[in-house]
Amino acid sequence: MSPTRPSDVLVIGGGIIGLVTAWRAAQRGLRAAVLDPEPGGGAAQVAAGMLAAVTELHHGEQTLLGLNLASARRYPDFVAELGEVTGHDVGYRRCGTLAVALDADDRAHLRELHALQRRSGLESEWLSGRECRRLEPMLAPGVRGGLRVDGDHQVDPRRLAAALLVACERAGVVLHHAWAERLEVAGGRATGVHARGGTFFAAEQVVLAAGSLSGRLAGVPDAVRPPVRPVKGQVLRLTVPAPYAPFLSRTVRAVVRGSHVYLVPRANGELVVGATSEEQGWDTVVTAGGVYELLRDAHELVPGITELPLTETRAGLRPGSPDNAPLLGPTGLDGLLLATGHYRNGVLLTPVTGDVLAHALTSGELPEEARPFTPRRFGAVSLLEQVV
Repeated sequence: MSPTRPSDVLVIGGGIIGLVTAWRAAQRGLRAAVLDPEPGGGAAQVAAGMLAAVTELHHGEQTLLGLNLASARRYPDFVAELGEVTGHDVGYRRCGTLAVALDADDRAHLRELHALQRRSGLESEWLSGRECRRLEPMLAPGVRGGLRVDGDHQVDPRRLAAALLVACERAGVVLHHAWAERLEVAGGRATGVHARGGTFFAAEQVVLAAGSLSGRLAGVPDAVRPPVRPVKGQVLRLTVPAPYAPFLSRTVRAVVRGSHVYLVPRANGELVVGATSEEQGWDTVVTAGGVYELLRDAHELVPGITELPLTETRAGLRPGSPDNAPLLGPTGLDGLLLATGHYRNGVLLTPVTGDVLAHALTSGELPEEARPFTPRRFGAVSLLEQVV
């Protein structure tokens, strides 16, 4: 075992959530380090980057809506700060979103969503099918209506991850390219992490931000082990040839035969199509069926899509929690904090997660807006309380 100089904060996981946590911690004056074999990777390499607090509202998730909106409001300043620090353009676009219906059932579903949005004080506009096609001429003639949400934007998650990696390096965050194997617990608190190869990384506080892998780290007591599961998503990338751009001017999404499909146009001509949602454990194989279903549904929405070159197929794992909301902040084990379980909102929640964890790391408490997302909501109490 070869020890290293202790960190104030050791973040396990170098995806966008782990990187933003380390960056914000370093900005608060903490000696921060990240433990990950490939920092800048993770689910962000597969994600489409929709910042869709309004169009992704679901019944029963009004509490999560508040956190989503708080993070969405931070995005303009967040990307401006990242750009100033790193010189990177993260592909932030205020292009808006159009959610459309292709049949009567879909139209009824969208009407219900519109009513929920309005009851929640959100801005969205109901459009006829003709109005939808006027906005996006490539839409299928059969579109029956839709919701225009100008406040739902997009960012390129791959560029975001690259920018956060540079921001961390410039803030003095130490990047350890290694796998975390076991959490060390001594004297009733987390004291560091053993990495593959035998190196021990000591830390005053450990943040578990390993996405869908967060529940698999050895040494984490069962009472505080995050209840996170992998949810597979398959995504396609196509290229819109320059003479035909713009193919779409905004993100377009729909429910086709009960399956959600979205098309996210990038400024560089890339078109992201996703995403399946599959409870398949740790499987990340791209399947012919998954590709077929995405292309079939996207073709019904935008028939011209089948003429575009298919440039990439990928599958990744979203970190799902029991209530589809993140686990943020201190656990029942002193020195161990969580930043995981973001499910389909990881990219959207990046700015607020960084702020929340930085506050928790420096004060020991969650800010008001994040208290509903404490890991303790799943019934875990402190280990000391369990012993007593």
